[in-house]
Amino acid sequence: MSFDVDILFKIAAIGIAIALLNQILNKAGREEEAMMTTLAGVIIVLAIVIKTAPIIFNALVYDNTFSITKLS
Repeated sequence: MSFDVDILFKIAAIGIAIALLNQILNKAGREEEAMMTTLAGVIIVLAIVIKTAPIIFNALVYDNTFSITKLS
């Protein structure tokens, strides 16, 4: 089973960037902007997961192979 980890790295990078931005905004006293940034990050990651979920399930159920490069 082949697994392309680019999508995981993309999600991890988004998470790290959002966490960093959240901490900076909280320290600056902008809690509302920090919450909105976190919410935006969650929505972006959720959109990525929803986009790749059918490919993952089809590959596991029907092909017994797994490659996220089928997205492009």
